[in-house]
Amino acid sequence: MKLAVPKELIPGERRVALVPGELAKLAGSGVEAVVQRGAGEAALYTDKDYEEAGARVVDGTSELFGGADLVAKVQPPTLSEADELPEGSCLLSFLAPWARLDLVQRLASRKITAFSFELVPRISRAQEMDALSSQATVAGYRAVLIAANKLTKFFPLLMTAAGTVPPARVFVIGTGVAGLQAIATARRLGAIVTAHDVRPAAKEEVKSLGATFLDLALEAQEGAGGYAAAQSEDFLARQQELMGAHIAASDVVITTAAVPGRRAPVLVTAVMVSGMRPGSVIVDLAAANGGNCELTKDGQEVVSNGVSVIAAGELPSSMPTHASSLYARNVSSFVRLIVKDGKLAPDFSDEIVDKSAVTVAGLVHHEPTRIELEEESLT
Repeated sequence: MKLAVPKELIPGERRVALVPGELAKLAGSGVEAVVQRGAGEAALYTDKDYEEAGARVVDGTSELFGGADLVAKVQPPTLSEADELPEGSCLLSFLAPWARLDLVQRLASRKITAFSFELVPRISRAQEMDALSSQATVAGYRAVLIAANKLTKFFPLLMTAAGTVPPARVFVIGTGVAGLQAIATARRLGAIVTAHDVRPAAKEEVKSLGATFLDLALEAQEGAGGYAAAQSEDFLARQQELMGAHIAASDVVITTAAVPGRRAPVLVTAVMVSGMRPGSVIVDLAAANGGNCELTKDGQEVVSNGVSVIAAGELPSSMPTHASSLYARNVSSFVRLIVKDGKLAPDFSDEIVDKSAVTVAGLVHHEPTRIELEEESLT
């Protein structure tokens, strides 16, 4: 079975879907990896590394995709890339189908069976395929380093002959994988860390990392798979009101709150930003989905009353070597799930396979996406 790994085309994307170290695991499943020349270069994996690991390195996409049974990518393919995929082949990638309905239609028209890492269910058996979590680990870590680099203060407590420097105060909103990694990293740098999440189970996780949990005494709903559910407007308004004073007292605010398939909730308003001290920093990890801060502009840094609001987009791409390594493990685990005796054999009675599929053999398999497409066709 031929597995093709193309070079990512999205500007700024430095990750690669498969690293040389994972090839041995796939070879045992009867998979022949073909890698486009330069695909791993930005992540510091050379063509020679791939060849020594047993992959075949090719130049053009015609040779890469020709006869490919499965294509593994990081970013969703462009429409032109989708047109190059062999009809009837399989695609494994981040796809964000709710935001790329045109791509979903193109994949279905080409009878591509496409699996989206955003849709992998959060069950224990699927942990090794949970690419959202592996990449969120990188994002949470990098977010704190960005904040520390931007802040005009030290993170740790310093006691010097010239006087005592108090530690920075960091507030993390949302304690999923990215939030917990942000807490751990900020703590390692010596900051005083407080965190908040609408999920009741988050309190013990926050405390286990040595941070303080800000309990707002609000009743919230937890969504499927451990994600936060979308909350009512009244809930969000009350949450903003109660968090305002704490945000004003913070030197750094890192926001990570997201609901899959929906716009990120606005948790930090412009008024709240105006109450922060000049020099304070907000790093918004939900920028790609609209942002948790009202002032966030995707791909930009906004300065308001001396407060820097940084839209942190694809942070894993800024740390491509380890981000690619983690992602490649997710890829190889999923490939081994759907390949049997050297042939593609996805079992749709398997919960992981069924829930991760977006399109299957010319049909839109993912029901929420299918409903979105039907509603769009009526407008």
